[in-house]
Amino acid sequence: MCRTNVAAKEAEIARFLSRFPRAADAGRGHPALQGCEDVRWSGFPECPAGIPVLLHSLLDRTAASEADRVLTNCLYNSISEMNVAVPVVLPFLIRLAGDPQVPVRSELLGHLVTFVEFSEPVDTEVEAMVLWFGSDSDHPERAQCRAVFAEHASAVAILAEELPSPDDRAKLLQAAGLG
Repeated sequence: MCRTNVAAKEAEIARFLSRFPRAADAGRGHPALQGCEDVRWSGFPECPAGIPVLLHSLLDRTAASEADRVLTNCLYNSISEMNVAVPVVLPFLIRLAGDPQVPVRSELLGHLVTFVEFSEPVDTEVEAMVLWFGSDSDHPERAQCRAVFAEHASAVAILAEELPSPDDRAKLLQAAGLG
């Protein structure tokens, strides 16, 4: 685990909370987030414990954009690698994206498409792809994400219809096993 990366993510969450101390209260009791506080987020490599704060804050009209930005930074370890906690956070994001009252709903839809792209299997025949993205055996979170999309296929199908891009709709439907 890269302690520096986790420390930086935790510090970013602390800065967020200092700017928006009550933001997490907005999502308390929201059915889409039921169980998010039960996850031991810090048990995932390079994942901060404050993920629930950010998820709840996505429902605060004032803080939602900043919560989305910080959450995004926490869910990627680099420009080519998502955090191994993404398969666990995906159900919460899918449910939130299905709620028209979520201020950053369109951003969440975009994140879902990005996570579909990050979870696609790497073609082992292309050495550069394996060097850049690593093998699928080294990144089981990819298959786990695909399983989450398939498990939530009915919700994903509804969300896909709201995407403006036909390519993005097709990606999301394919990830859910519907395309």
